[in-house]
Amino acid sequence: MAANNSKFGKSQKGKKKKEVELKKSRVLVVDDEQDIVDLLKYNLETEGFEVTTASNGKEALEVAQHKTPDLILLDVMMPEMDGIETCIELRKIEKLKNTYIAFLTARSEDYSQIAGLDSGADDYIAKPIRPRVLISRIKALLRRGVLEAKATEEADGVFIDREKYLVKVEGDELNLPKKEFELLALLISQPGKVFTREVILSTVWGEDVIVGDRTIDVHIRKLREKIGDQYIKTVKGVGYKFGS
Repeated sequence: MAANNSKFGKSQKGKKKKEVELKKSRVLVVDDEQDIVDLLKYNLETEGFEVTTASNGKEALEVAQHKTPDLILLDVMMPEMDGIETCIELRKIEKLKNTYIAFLTARSEDYSQIAGLDSGADDYIAKPIRPRVLISRIKALLRRGVLEAKATEEADGVFIDREKYLVKVEGDELNLPKKEFELLALLISQPGKVFTREVILSTVWGEDVIVGDRTIDVHIRKLREKIGDQYIKTVKGVGYKFGS
């Protein structure tokens, strides 16, 4: 099927806009250890993020309401107000309902992670900090926000509705398993863009899930069987893209 150049042209503009939006994302770092704050601030600013900091939970609540960050990195063990309580209070603030919260802590016990996620956090990252992994996790969360901001996508005869988990190809409705749906949603979000295997793994499966390249290949093959071979292209040694 011939590609719709006008759609892909618009999509490339959208791609650039989304990349710019990601670079301008605001991150609030909350930790009572100054050396940790300095390390995180340096690495985040090097990646182009706008960074503000707080040394305890009470200060974090004040800064967050003033700055409205896109993502908050929150330590668990802090004076004044611990991270769990701070997260609960942050989730009560209406203007922060779309803000992602990721705990950054040395406590890796299952019950601590469960308590953190139950309090409203979106991710739980264990110390010691590995800057490259941390940046990857942050970008994955923020990319999720960019994708979720737009409920529907349509390109080259394929329509997808993220809220309804609905896919239509040339008007015919398809039922896709969750991971196949999320993979297609990622690829169609920016037609023509090559998504590397690393980005696909971190966005669709997450950093904590151990899967191999073969897992991606199998899901791509199943998608092609259902929607047609012409939509998803392989870029050898790199990854996959939707469209030409």
